[in-house]
Amino acid sequence: MGIIRRVWLSPVALLVVAVALLTAMIQSGELGTADTTRRLQVTHSLWTSAPQVPMADYAEFGSPGRGGRIYAWYGIGQSLLMLPADVVGTAAASAPWWRGYVKSKATPQIRGIVVSVSTNVLLNVLTALVALRFLGLLGFSHVQSIVGALALICATTHLHYAQNMQENNYIFLLTLSGLWLQLRWADTGERKALLFGAGALGLNLLTRMTTALDVVGVAVFLLLIGAFARVAGEGSMRSELLSARRVKEYLRTVLPVYAVFVFLDRLYQFVRFGSWTSTYMRLQANEQIRREPTLPKNFPFSGHWFQGGVHSGLLGPLFEPEKSIFLFDPLFGLALVLTMLLWRRIPAVMRAYAVAMLVLLAAYMVLYARYFAWAGDFAWGDRYISSVVEMFAMLAVPLLMLYRRELGRVVWVCGWCVVAASTAIQVASLAFWLPLEIYQIDAMGRDAWTVALRFRNIWAFASGRPMPAGIDLPGAVSDPWDALHVRTWNFMPSLMRRVGAAPLWVVWLLDAVWALMAVALVCMVVRLVRVLRREVVETAG
Repeated sequence: MGIIRRVWLSPVALLVVAVALLTAMIQSGELGTADTTRRLQVTHSLWTSAPQVPMADYAEFGSPGRGGRIYAWYGIGQSLLMLPADVVGTAAASAPWWRGYVKSKATPQIRGIVVSVSTNVLLNVLTALVALRFLGLLGFSHVQSIVGALALICATTHLHYAQNMQENNYIFLLTLSGLWLQLRWADTGERKALLFGAGALGLNLLTRMTTALDVVGVAVFLLLIGAFARVAGEGSMRSELLSARRVKEYLRTVLPVYAVFVFLDRLYQFVRFGSWTSTYMRLQANEQIRREPTLPKNFPFSGHWFQGGVHSGLLGPLFEPEKSIFLFDPLFGLALVLTMLLWRRIPAVMRAYAVAMLVLLAAYMVLYARYFAWAGDFAWGDRYISSVVEMFAMLAVPLLMLYRRELGRVVWVCGWCVVAASTAIQVASLAFWLPLEIYQIDAMGRDAWTVALRFRNIWAFASGRPMPAGIDLPGAVSDPWDALHVRTWNFMPSLMRRVGAAPLWVVWLLDAVWALMAVALVCMVVRLVRVLRREVVETAG
């Protein structure tokens, strides 16, 4: 009872429990995409005799490497993340009461359920805690930081990728951890924080090498803090960040850490393909060109900067109806407006963070502008830039709360309407398997507003009406597995009932557990609101 009482009285504990319940509720029990499924196969190969790439997949995935074996293209970061859960999931799948279900090859599989649920819950809880600490260092109050962390989880595309287990949320967590710990060093001079922050950013390099931009972005953030603090005349350690002493301390600490992770990445590449300098992207391109000689020689960077207007890789992330960050993450637009309106009022560290994230976003847009699938192809929004978009969007709600009086009633009300709309969009993103609208747009043969199409699909499916483009008709989707998944709610009880071969009592049990979690989540959120209100009153008094 003592633990329950402490949770009931602590806003941070309530936040953690609420995020854990929400994340568990939205799980489908599946990994979401073929990319993650293949990375899990790599995970399995690390501790069993399983190959990195089964021969059945080699026709479309993998490259020949040392010893004539077929290896996966990807970095090893996410595969390492899933390792503990894979061990537990494999053991759970071998339990005698699941043997019939496992042998039936039904979906979702027990191993996938254990991996997806445990990993996503862990990532989301850690993200909420790190966001809470980081927002506090930016200058927001405890209440504002808690609400901002909750808005990050619920009102940005972070929520979608807590169900669809791409690398995005793992990359986001590591980058945000790097920002938090290195800012902590800037404030306190604590070298251990700087070391761990560099380690978090270094782990990102094992996940996706393009996160080297995040390493640069964090360094730019610290430099901007020093510059803005000097201009503002702040007499703190932040104003000394541009001094030769602190720059040397920074470089002496972080460069060896980054070098170790770059070496580990190159070592993994050498073990697989016998090369220290090649990248998995180049190997992937060579393999695809070999199979399709008609592809351009500069594939996969064979796109165009501006050709195609709003559909180009440079303008598409901003304006394309199918991928615009303003549509998928409305909090980004709100944060942008609030930052401009409040520029003269917000402290130096917030200015530095806003500028650094916008610069990092521009760098990612330029990097992927000529990539043949600049938005990540089968993805909800533009997954290559979603992490940095979420980092900037994270400012919206805390700024709205901190500067309520300065903004005026009209801006304040409109801002909260945007927050509500963004939350609705993220909840809608969970309803169906993500390729649904992509199949529909291909079937229609014309552009469409993906977000609006998702709401149309929800209404049609809930009311028993036909979905747009006839996607719910037999034969509309050629692959049987895909066809089943785009015609059911993308939550574990629904998938078990519609797609799987689980006994009916298991489905009923899942329904009961889901309902109990929903009730518990509502109780936690209501309690959190009351605790935060009381804290605001006590602070004001």
